[in-house]
Amino acid sequence: MPAEPTVRDLLHAAVTAVGGTERPGQVAMAEAVAEALREERHLLVQAGTGTGKSLGYLVPALLHRERVVVATATLNLQHQLVERDIPALKDAARGTLTSVPHHAVLKGRANYACLHRVRQGAPDDQGVLVEVPEGSLGAEVVALREWAEEQAEQGHAGDRDAAPPHGERAWRQISVSSRECLGAARCEYAAECFAELAREDAARAQIVVTNHAMLAIDAIEGVPTLPEFDAVIIDEAHELAARVTQASTDELDPGLVERAARRARPHLDDPGLADDLGDAADALADALTHVPAGRIDTLDPALAGALALVRDAARACFSGFAKESGEQADPGRQQARSAVDDVRTIAERMAAGRETEVLWSGESRGALYLRIAPIDVSGALRAKLFGEKTVVLTSATLALGGSFAPVAASLGLDPRGSDWTALDVGSPFDYARQGILYVARHLPPPGRDGPDTEQLGEIAALVKAAGGRTLGLFSSRRAAERAAEYVRQALPGIEVLCQGDAQLSELARRFAAESATCLFGTLSLWQGVDLPGDTCTLVLIDRIPFPRPDDPLMSARQRLVESRGGNGFMQVAAQHAALLLAQGAGRLIRRAGDRGVVAVLDPRLATARYGGFLAASLPPLWRTTDRAVVTAALRRLDAAASHGDPAAV
Repeated sequence: MPAEPTVRDLLHAAVTAVGGTERPGQVAMAEAVAEALREERHLLVQAGTGTGKSLGYLVPALLHRERVVVATATLNLQHQLVERDIPALKDAARGTLTSVPHHAVLKGRANYACLHRVRQGAPDDQGVLVEVPEGSLGAEVVALREWAEEQAEQGHAGDRDAAPPHGERAWRQISVSSRECLGAARCEYAAECFAELAREDAARAQIVVTNHAMLAIDAIEGVPTLPEFDAVIIDEAHELAARVTQASTDELDPGLVERAARRARPHLDDPGLADDLGDAADALADALTHVPAGRIDTLDPALAGALALVRDAARACFSGFAKESGEQADPGRQQARSAVDDVRTIAERMAAGRETEVLWSGESRGALYLRIAPIDVSGALRAKLFGEKTVVLTSATLALGGSFAPVAASLGLDPRGSDWTALDVGSPFDYARQGILYVARHLPPPGRDGPDTEQLGEIAALVKAAGGRTLGLFSSRRAAERAAEYVRQALPGIEVLCQGDAQLSELARRFAAESATCLFGTLSLWQGVDLPGDTCTLVLIDRIPFPRPDDPLMSARQRLVESRGGNGFMQVAAQHAALLLAQGAGRLIRRAGDRGVVAVLDPRLATARYGGFLAASLPPLWRTTDRAVVTAALRRLDAAASHGDPAAV
């Protein structure tokens, strides 16, 4: 019987199995994670791109004797863990472990096809079962139903990620939310249910891979979605607070209330209750027309009255559902009850006017809405996650301004480090030799109306020197479109792709495949996009990505910090900007052979007092404010790439 391997032994075998190279930072990380799990102490690990952090935490998780949940922010990383890293690790472990633990992936119920809907149809707004919608939507639904039946027949997961191409509307025709689900005890297809089978599989696993939202629902909201676990490893941890906030955000609009009333009507003993709810929707619509867009600090009497009317009408409507007749559960009734109860709980939350939450109004596609979110999730994280479990947080971006304290405090940990330890394992890349950070100090500070003539000229000059090969990260869609149009006219020989021209995945594919090409876009490109090699030798950032002054959530957070005696700008706006800047700059160097320039066209990075904090959050690239030096380096890189030769900056 082979002896149990050490962390270092298993890590070496796993790295060999994936054809990688063991790195000192990866070893240090794996041993630190193992110690944190063993001693039940929280750990923050900053591991730069190229460290191999996935195996750095998976190896100690596999050797830990209790269940460990691994939570990611993006589906791409979740897919990488489940399809590549964990299987390779388990293959490597089979030669040294007496038994290899089971692993599973668990997502929210709406990510799995629902066989009840597949086989019996989805209820429409009146609760009537619709067999197949017409047109192209119908074709997508038919394809999805056939796929779901194949998944059931072959014993597969029924996971949306494996489904044929489809839109959101088509997927809703074959899936249900947790509130719409009939429940295993009442569904005739429960034995085949993809979501139930996934939960059963997770209950047998030692490593359960999930996402931040599922973790938030389980740990923060107290809704049991995950099996009992001993510890959690949170990758992409710089996203955790935002994802927890997102999972706790609710929206209400008159259309949502009206649809709930229509769905409820056929199932009520007294249809007049649905009329009352419809009238409440009209009252809400009227009240919203008099509410300015933005944060709502105090409910005016009309809006307060409308929300109370919606709350009370939904409560009465929910209580008025007729009792079910027959043995079979009625999916239309279940969907209607779910819709009405959602309206009730959201209206009740909005009418409460709690100081711990921010309420705001807005407009989308001509429809007015209200949204509500927690201002600060650190208390909930501290009490319900860090107070209950051992937590390991890791990301390429956890130290802001050279310190882990800002991120720790935002997540509910003591910024002095009394309840956690931190480790920065660095990166295998030589940033100072591989890249340049250029700050265009000579430009005027950026205005709110997008890039001006001087900025546009700077962008064109840099793109020309790079021969295309540019990822442009802009603060708004309007700024990206204006810059794209300018460069297209100034440099007709260089193709400029702009977010919105096609699906982002298609644009990224074309950008990677065609060398003399630029890709300009907004927030979706700032993080999670991996474009190694000479396809991207210039990353342009038009301005420091501070939140908009009228952003309801961020402005509420700044005000809360200031009410507690803190610096709202530095603790909220500057931290937000530092995280995004670090993520954006991180798009440049993705492999050991990458070379290039990060150009920030906002002089405040070099001139403002907070510039030092922001700059200290970035990778340690060689820094300059001399455009001539930068354009010369870009021309050399373009020439080298055109001839297929590696080059130094």
